[in-house]
Amino acid sequence: MRSLALALALACAFAAQAVGTDEEADKLDPDYASGRQAVAAKDWRAAIGFLNSAALRDTRNADIQNYLGYAYRNSGDLGLAFTHYHRALQLNARHRGAHEYLGEAYLMSGNLAKAEEHLALLGKICLIPCEEHRMLQEKVAAYRARPR
Repeated sequence: MRSLALALALACAFAAQAVGTDEEADKLDPDYASGRQAVAAKDWRAAIGFLNSAALRDTRNADIQNYLGYAYRNSGDLGLAFTHYHRALQLNARHRGAHEYLGEAYLMSGNLAKAEEHLALLGKICLIPCEEHRMLQEKVAAYRARPR
């Protein structure tokens, strides 16, 4: 059992190293860095512009697609948000952030069943409790508790 836990921990460490960090990606692509800064500043229009530029150069980056979905959702364009979240999940089916945010987008559109699907997927993806599962779980519970 102990060796299994050690093997799992090492596999996770290697996977995290292979994926890299947002900070490393920021150094490689200034549009990605500027897009993340615009997201942090809640400047959705600027974020969308920078992130779309980064996406043109890096068509296989699930994080860029997830940030684009987030920026579009917060700018009020759920259609494009869904497009980018789905693209992020095509690139990385286990992308926790995309599952969380897609679930939130489904709640915004009134589709509780689809939000619950992504909550269940997060429950399977997160081997230990993760922030994305907790956050979506709270949003789903609040949605269920709201007056109709």
